[in-house]
Amino acid sequence: MPGSAPVAFVTGASRGIGKAGSIALAEAGYDVVVTARTLHPGETHDYGSSLATAGKQTALPGSLEETAHEVEKRGRRALALRLDLLDRPSIDAALERALADWGRIDVLFNNGIYQGPGVMDPFMTVPEDKLRLVLEGNLFAQFHLTRRVLAHMLERRSGTIVNMTSNAGQYDPPNKTGDGGWGFAYGASKSAFHRMAGFLHVEHHEDGIRAYNIDPGYVPTEAQMAMLGKDNPIHQLHLAHGAPPEVPAATLVWILTTDEGRQRSGETFHAPRHAKEHRLVPGWPPPKPGRSSGQEAGRESAKGSGAARS
Repeated sequence: MPGSAPVAFVTGASRGIGKAGSIALAEAGYDVVVTARTLHPGETHDYGSSLATAGKQTALPGSLEETAHEVEKRGRRALALRLDLLDRPSIDAALERALADWGRIDVLFNNGIYQGPGVMDPFMTVPEDKLRLVLEGNLFAQFHLTRRVLAHMLERRSGTIVNMTSNAGQYDPPNKTGDGGWGFAYGASKSAFHRMAGFLHVEHHEDGIRAYNIDPGYVPTEAQMAMLGKDNPIHQLHLAHGAPPEVPAATLVWILTTDEGRQRSGETFHAPRHAKEHRLVPGWPPPKPGRSSGQEAGRESAKGSGAARS
C-alpha cells in the first residue's frame, strides 16, 4: 500500500554503491525499492569482464534480501525485486510491481551496470555482439527504465533522476586495457549514458524534474574486484585514492536533501571531491600520515573556503 514517505527506486542495490545508497536513502527518510540480479545470498553470476575471464559462475557477498534488511533496520519500508538489465521484461515487471504496491517513485537512482564480457576487451578484439551487450546494459536498459519512470514523474510534475556515471565516460583511459585502462565498449557506453542527465534537465526542469550525474571516482567494490581481478593494475593505480561506497551515497543524499543540491540540477558531482569539501562522511578521508585529524580538518576548511563547485 502507498505510504506517506517518498519512494526511491535503486538499481544495482545488492552490494557496493547501490547498497550504500539504499541505506543512506533510508536514513534520509525514503522507502526504498531495491533491485538487482542477486535476490538471495549465495546466488552465482558470470562477472568476467573480458572474453578471457568470462564463463565462471561466482557468488559475491551481498544480496537484495540483505540490503532490504538494512533499510528496514532504519525504520523504512523495503521492496526487494529481481531486475536484470539485459532482461527487459524483468525491468518492466519490477517497475510495475513497485508502482502497484507503493503508488509512486520520487527518486530513480540509476546505479546498476552491465557486468560481463566486453567491458575490458581492447578495441580490436571486442566482438560486436559483446559491444551490443555492454551498450544494452549500460545505456539502453537505463534509457528504457528512465523513460518509463519519467512518464510517471511528469504526471505528478515532480521527481529526481540521479545517474551513476563514470570517469571512463568522460576521459581517455590512463593505459591500455590490462595495464590499468578499460575497454572501449565500457567507455563508449558510459559516455553516452553520461549525456542523459543534462538532456533531462534541459527538456524537463520546467516540468518539476531534476536530473544529476554522480561520478563516484574509484570505488573498490566486490563487483569491481570480481570483474577486474584483485591483482589488476587498475587497482594499484587507484586504490590509494579510492573511496568507500558511503562517499557517493552521501553525495546522493546531499543532492536530494539540501537547498543547494536541489538548485543544481543538470550538474555532475565528483563524489570524492564533493564529499571531502563538504565533510559528508565522518572520518573520511583519513588523516594523512603524520597529520592529526584536527590539523587535516583545519587544512581542508581553509582550502574549501572559496566557491569551488563539484
